[in-house]
Amino acid sequence: MKRQFVIVIAAIAIVVIVATLFILGSKSNNAQSNFQKAYLKEADTANLYGDLLLAKKLYEQAREKTDNIANLKEIQRKIEDINIKIIFSPIMDKCAKKYVVKPNDSLAKIAKENNTTIELIKRTNNLNSDIIRPEQGLKVNACKFSIVVDKSQNLLFLKVGDEIIKTYLVSTGKNNSTPVGVFKIVNKQPNPTWFKAGAVVPPDSPDNILGTRWLGLEVKGYGIHGTTMPGDLGKQVTLGCVRMRNEEVEELYDIVPVGIEVTIVD
Repeated sequence: MKRQFVIVIAAIAIVVIVATLFILGSKSNNAQSNFQKAYLKEADTANLYGDLLLAKKLYEQAREKTDNIANLKEIQRKIEDINIKIIFSPIMDKCAKKYVVKPNDSLAKIAKENNTTIELIKRTNNLNSDIIRPEQGLKVNACKFSIVVDKSQNLLFLKVGDEIIKTYLVSTGKNNSTPVGVFKIVNKQPNPTWFKAGAVVPPDSPDNILGTRWLGLEVKGYGIHGTTMPGDLGKQVTLGCVRMRNEEVEELYDIVPVGIEVTIVD
């Protein structure tokens, strides 16, 4: 009888301990959720009022405090949207430096010396023409971009070091025709002409599948370009090139210079 009493008491104690741990765990999860909501609310407010650096910092803190996949994806999307806003704004962040224009400088010269693009300098500094003057201050990109294309997910990642700056949905080659490896962008062309077998298709033709921008890889005939078939994005349907939405390849075109590294993986 005494033994049964001891067993009952032990069982009750175990139940109490489990219940206590559950309550403490629930409180901890609630506290974590509240912290995350607070960071997101502040981040949304900062983003609304244009304080992009603060918004990004708060979104990153919120990202660290959640393990919910849906929340993580939404927070990451907001961070990436802010990344692009910062890149195309006069805001000075870790990837920016101030350049003072010297006599005989040109945008082409400044872009080449700083491994960036004329388009990015103009967009960043709200320039409506190529005209610059000595002693003028310009924001110039100081970070090295790279591109990773994941064929299994049909995603293209614009990166700085290990940080994903922006994720783009793309189409890749059918029958595994998109080459795998590490390449460089060797040429860029706006409104490209499509030289298909037996025909030359001009940029303004609805039959030109290259879209509005071309970023050529060192493998002849392969590149990253726009598309006239956005409904096929996310699929392996191309002849080997990487296709993007026109507005997104235009964004990428302005950001990345010739010579940057493109890694393509299965």
